[in-house]
Amino acid sequence: MGSSREKLIAFLEKHLSDFLAYWRKHMYIADDDKYIDHVERNGLSVFQLVKEMLGSTLHLDDIRALAEKIAKQRAEANINIGEFVYNTNLGRSLVIRYALQSGLSLEELQPLIDDINYLFDQFLFYAVTKYTELKNAEIQEKNLLISQSHKDRLTLLGQMSSSFVHEFRNPLTAIIGFVQLLKFEHPNLKYLDIIDHELQQLKFRISQFLHASRKETAEQQKEIIFLEQLLEEIVAFLYPSFIEADVDVSTSIDPEASVFGYKDQLKQVCMNILLNSIEAVKEKEKPRQIHVHVSSNEEEVLMKISNNGPMIPPETVQAIFEPFFTTKKLGTGIGLYVCKKIIEDHDGKIMCTSDEKITSFSISFPLKKGNSLPV
Repeated sequence: MGSSREKLIAFLEKHLSDFLAYWRKHMYIADDDKYIDHVERNGLSVFQLVKEMLGSTLHLDDIRALAEKIAKQRAEANINIGEFVYNTNLGRSLVIRYALQSGLSLEELQPLIDDINYLFDQFLFYAVTKYTELKNAEIQEKNLLISQSHKDRLTLLGQMSSSFVHEFRNPLTAIIGFVQLLKFEHPNLKYLDIIDHELQQLKFRISQFLHASRKETAEQQKEIIFLEQLLEEIVAFLYPSFIEADVDVSTSIDPEASVFGYKDQLKQVCMNILLNSIEAVKEKEKPRQIHVHVSSNEEEVLMKISNNGPMIPPETVQAIFEPFFTTKKLGTGIGLYVCKKIIEDHDGKIMCTSDEKITSFSISFPLKKGNSLPV
């Protein structure tokens, strides 16, 4: 058998130049590949492994070392791994083709071809494994950079909005105060209710930016909030918006359902979702309907705000709570992000579901010690 191996090695060496020329001509490689000058050298290195395999002097560590070296080059060249596998298997096919032309009998060739296939299988395994490892590390590094850039963007937003919004809030507070004086002194003056309502809406939007840009302040105090009372206040406040959009609003609220938290923040969440619901149903013909349902059990308090507006596509539902994501032409994309942040700060969960008939925002709060009145 030793003479068969030696004869095959000699035959392959004799035809090495033809082998390399054919391989180089038919392989896949880009003209701008930064390691294009290494290709033939790598081919010769693999051929050397074949000779060592046939000479019974090859170790797996030698295959692995060369495979990982070439895999690193391929990863740095940013090539498709499929091209590398194709080129490697082209080399395998050529070696076996020349082996079949060596004049050895099939009985002599079979164990030698088995060895050659084993070599190439191990080589590809180590190379693809290393290539995948390097690419995954590259992806993780990019994701880390994107995540950090995203955090930096949010930080910048916080700094900018906090500065600008405080500048807006001071004159707005003065205007709201003077409107209240006008309503007291001239109760029959037209349009004051409309002006007051729009100013309150503006104040609400400003509060969204403030919540997105700051931590909880020490002066805020948690309290027991009965959701029936909170939602009745909100529906009454938004009544002009419901009338303008010709929306039917219905409620089904457990009078005992309560949450221990920050009233202004939970009010902000409910208002934001209801305002979004109004915008949604305005896109369809009548009847336009919004329903608020609140219930509680031994484990949690559940709130669901539903509307019969257009279906939200599944891909949009997945991204709807992401910061800066919006489908509105003039939207900021922070409203639902702030809602999610507030709910999570209260140890709750929020989710959206949508089909052709109904879109619902479901909020759940765990029923813990603070979420009910003391016995």
